Amino acid sequence: MSIESKEVPTDLVAPGAGSAGPPPGKRPRGAGQGARGGATPYLLILPAALVTVLLLGWPLVNNGVISFQNLNPRQLIQHVTEWTGFDNYAGQLGGSDFWSVTLRTVLFTVVNVVLIMVIGALVGLLLARLGKKMRLLLMLGLALAWAMPVIAATTVFQWLFDERYGVVNYVLDQFGWHSMAHYNWIGDQFSTFFVIIVLIVWQSVPFVAFNLYAATTTISKELYEAASLDGAGAWKSFTSVTFPMLRPFFLATTFLEVIWVFKAFAQVYAINQGGPDHLTETLPVHAFVEGMGSQHFGVGAAISILTILILLALMAYYFRIVLRQEEDDL
Repeated sequence: MSIESKEVPTDLVAPGAGSAGPPPGKRPRGAGQGARGGATPYLLILPAALVTVLLLGWPLVNNGVISFQNLNPRQLIQHVTEWTGFDNYAGQLGGSDFWSVTLRTVLFTVVNVVLIMVIGALVGLLLARLGKKMRLLLMLGLALAWAMPVIAATTVFQWLFDERYGVVNYVLDQFGWHSMAHYNWIGDQFSTFFVIIVLIVWQSVPFVAFNLYAATTTISKELYEAASLDGAGAWKSFTSVTFPMLRPFFLATTFLEVIWVFKAFAQVYAINQGGPDHLTETLPVHAFVEGMGSQHFGVGAAISILTILILLALMAYYFRIVLRQEEDDL
């Protein structure tokens, strides 16, 4: 005699019976955690955001307020506020000096960034090919150059290029360039810029080289083996394997270097205070000279705000290039 099983209709099963669901009166685990999980990241970054707003946002707002004032020593002593509207901005945008400094700053940034990226990339690729001992020695030298404080490095370069006792002039004289024995490197616009560019490139190359070397360690050796089987040489391997894999690195590092070089102040000012005859002033130095040097604080604040806007415009154009490159890769 067989026993036939009977199916119980699902609509007659009591809620919570068996393992079909949680017991009555209890919420499923995880219910309501979506809202809390969504707010948690914002709560974690809130302290950092508040500190950033306090340390950067408030000085920026205060600087913007000053840029609309005629603020000189007389106003500071008498505690008088003289609003001038957009006169400080109009005076700068309508004058030729500001645009000359702007063009000089852009060219200065382009030359430095190109040299930094090219030399840094070559040094980074060299690190990837050296043996352990030579790599360690080169990395130590790069780390020492990178760790040196900006003012200390600038002082060293002032000694190296000194007119009477500089090592550079002495070496050039020994190699037959006797006219360089007492050459004044900071007496001319281009020679002064040459010293500043050498200094900034020397300080920036280690950052690019270290990042590039670290990025090359993530590239699979199988890709290079496949390229060599196809008959690719060193240059072809770089253009077909290394550079495509490291393209995000190049884009991000170039972005950081543009910002760092564009806002460089200590090196330019410490070498020759923007001289001779203000011919090596960049926008940050120009803002300082007009603001603190001439004590026209409203004008200096306006120049600093314009400097930020110009940098944002350059970054916006750069972001367009990056986004267009990403669309082409998809």
